[in-house]
Amino acid sequence: MKANKSQITRLLKTAQGQINGILKMVEEDRYCVDISNQLMATQAILKRANKEIIGAHMKHCVYDAFNNDDVEKKIDEMIGVIDQLLK
Repeated sequence: MKANKSQITRLLKTAQGQINGILKMVEEDRYCVDISNQLMATQAILKRANKEIIGAHMKHCVYDAFNNDDVEKKIDEMIGVIDQLLK
């Protein structure tokens, strides 16, 4: 993985903490909208982490594929990732 590991780790640990908080909110029968807001905040963090990982992959792995005649495979791989993101 070529993404900044400390940044990705920080984002994922933040999301993990938020998920733990959301579980506690559910157990405490907290207000639905408050729980939903926390879920959306967690999703935003996970999307940011994914964006960083995909961006680093494109900058390094896909770029390197252009120099190693492995371009078609990497492009197909990225098409699959984009397809998953659009679902």
